[in-house]
Amino acid sequence: MQKRLIHLRLAYFLWAMVASLCVASAHAIPSAQEILAASDAVRNPDFPFGLTNTLIEYRNGKQTDTSTLAIYSKAQADSGQFRSLIRFVAPARDAGKLMLYSGRDLWFYDPTNKASIRLSPQQRLLGQASNGDVVTVNLAKDYQATQAGEEDMQDGEKKMRRCYKLSLSALTPEVSYHHIEIWIDTSNNQPIKSRFYAESGKLLKTAYYRKFQKHLGHDRPTETVIIDGLDTSWVTVMRFSDWVKREVPDAWLQRDYLPRFKPE
Repeated sequence: MQKRLIHLRLAYFLWAMVASLCVASAHAIPSAQEILAASDAVRNPDFPFGLTNTLIEYRNGKQTDTSTLAIYSKAQADSGQFRSLIRFVAPARDAGKLMLYSGRDLWFYDPTNKASIRLSPQQRLLGQASNGDVVTVNLAKDYQATQAGEEDMQDGEKKMRRCYKLSLSALTPEVSYHHIEIWIDTSNNQPIKSRFYAESGKLLKTAYYRKFQKHLGHDRPTETVIIDGLDTSWVTVMRFSDWVKREVPDAWLQRDYLPRFKPE
């Protein structure tokens, strides 16, 4: 009887150990791809929306150029990746020009000559901001993420954050960057910093995401500071404002519709 009791207690102990391991596994650190997707959700609403993106270029601390864009974005139901229509608002010489990002295609439309031409996402738009930087993108749809550990990282407002460090590899050659390193806050999935690389391994630029404010139900970065990979005195700031949940008609996201687009 005593021996049987010992066996029962041992069996219960082993069962309890297995159960605790299962619970621990259920609360394990999320995968790198899940962390990246959660960070995408911080940057981008999961419904159609519009905002204003004001780009300001600085060289050696002095403003040298600026541009204002109105952006309308909507995720595709099948892929989850965004399609975006970008309308140039200012300066006056560019007002009315359009860019359309749909699928893997990026088109530029100039109402003066009524022609649309295909662009590269890597092509520079203003300062250190490329065409691919101003369209809405879910990184988890275009990149494979692997986790490179955790680090304490100083954010764009000089505060220390505990971050996941992820390494992102492009899934297709059409994306803006071959390789990205990104640091994401472990406590709230806010993106803190990114480094963008060419296929050669050359550092193209570094970006800091900062000034998080509540917009469309989430604390989102309202400013991205982009620093050149070689000349750190060449800086471009993207400021996001006028966030609004709105309908983005499918017709707006078709190349053939660009000549007929009228801003509301």
